[in-house]
Amino acid sequence: MKIQFFGAAHTTTGSMHLVEANGLKILLDCGLYQGQRKEAFERNRNLPVNPAEIDYVLLSHAHIDHSGNLPTLARHGFRGKVISTTATRELCDVMLRDSAFLQKQDVDYVNKKRVAQGKAPFEPLYLPPDVDKIISQFQTEPLKRQVDLGNGVKLVMHSAGHILGSAIIQLDVTDATGASKRLVFTGDLGQPGQPIIRPADTVSDVDALIIESTYADREHPPKDDVSGRLKSYIEEIHQQKARLIIPAFSVGRTQHILYYLSELLEHKRIPLTPVFVDSPLSLKATKIYAEHRECYGDDASDRLRSGDDPLNFPGLKFIESVEESKALNALSGPMIIVSASGMCEGGRVLHHLKKSVSDPRNIILIVGYQAEHTLGRRIVEYQSPLRILGDEFELQARVHTINALSAHADRSALMAWLDSIKPTVKKAFAVHGDEDKVTAMVDLLHQHGVDEAVAPVSGQKFTL
Repeated sequence: MKIQFFGAAHTTTGSMHLVEANGLKILLDCGLYQGQRKEAFERNRNLPVNPAEIDYVLLSHAHIDHSGNLPTLARHGFRGKVISTTATRELCDVMLRDSAFLQKQDVDYVNKKRVAQGKAPFEPLYLPPDVDKIISQFQTEPLKRQVDLGNGVKLVMHSAGHILGSAIIQLDVTDATGASKRLVFTGDLGQPGQPIIRPADTVSDVDALIIESTYADREHPPKDDVSGRLKSYIEEIHQQKARLIIPAFSVGRTQHILYYLSELLEHKRIPLTPVFVDSPLSLKATKIYAEHRECYGDDASDRLRSGDDPLNFPGLKFIESVEESKALNALSGPMIIVSASGMCEGGRVLHHLKKSVSDPRNIILIVGYQAEHTLGRRIVEYQSPLRILGDEFELQARVHTINALSAHADRSALMAWLDSIKPTVKKAFAVHGDEDKVTAMVDLLHQHGVDEAVAPVSGQKFTL
């Protein structure tokens, strides 16, 4: 069995790892690389594998940095199957269509300048028919069921506790002599105690491990800190008649925010406040969350049994049309706007940031990881002026971050999960983290008894 690492190697985007086993070529994820436009465009368009040679894609979850380049794979000749949970397929159906729309929108913007300069226009990375094709190639399987991929290779998926439908990928490979090895890919491991999703499963008898490292060097604040800080920010915008702008991923983070807001309102800890979720994708994703209650953890299940819907509450409104979105700019506070994209690289949140970043009364609340070179990272680092949709704006709004809302496991949670499986782990690969994070993960792996631990660079290949 051989593993070659392409994406999410010393970075957090573009997750993609190639496994070759008994004549099969299997991709673990096929994510979109996100970052500086030119680099991202080139990396996403020029796939490091021949799509026609890939037999399977095993998809850990629906986030775009793990699934977003699947249509490009289909566009260039992939004829195999994408195996995932049912919830992941349903989320991908809406997320990849949204991604195709954004790809075209972005290329149209760039092409206006290129045509004016006499240059040849670019084509979008992929189009809706490419999304149709890849969705038709999905094969959904439940957690814990063994799936025979052929050639002595078997798959089992376990709960990763990250977002709805997220899975840990387990591959069991038996060679011609009857010897078997187990490779496990965590995908993105969830933080225990998340408000909606049930926690990650443990996996036994692991020989080789590919483990995410997003927060390998830090701890998340406790849940009570999230509620308390949200409460204080909402009280501030009421006093100032201001806006609380929350850039959030449409899948996972938006639903977590709604859960906490509904809980605060239910316990009468905050005044009734208009909450606008300005993202058509977030509306579709929230409906899918509501339909897949088999993925819920104890807290959310208990609230449902008591008659409380944790994703719906007074004052909440989902914004669908562009006209409704624009009309929000004319409203006075207090108000909360939750909008995508989570890293502020596209979507309607950009218009709300244009309206809000220069007013010192407003609050920009960052609730997720911000990759290097993204607008979200520049906001967190308080770089001013900010360039938004071609114009520059002084950053005068207050900027706060809440890392406890992260759906990624922190250092303690990562190590607790590792300790539950580690007695058999012989080799481990630290991925999905910036350089300092994967370095921290390698150190932790060594400290916790895994002697062979490395942080692979893009293109690096290993034999197990």
